[in-house]
Amino acid sequence: MERAELMSIIDTESRPVKTKSKKRKWREIEAIQDKYKLDRELCDLDTSLENELNEMMR
Repeated sequence: MERAELMSIIDTESRPVKTKSKKRKWREIEAIQDKYKLDRELCDLDTSLENELNEMMR
């Protein structure tokens, strides 16, 4: 095998690893964002429920 062939094989083998790690990082980032979004929504619901309970108690 020539050196150029070896280098091209090495390049093609190393590329998928980088894309997999990028995808994994984005998935982790999206999971964190989803968690914060859910927390905000739950806080909004809690606040709404507290307000409704307060109005019912009056």
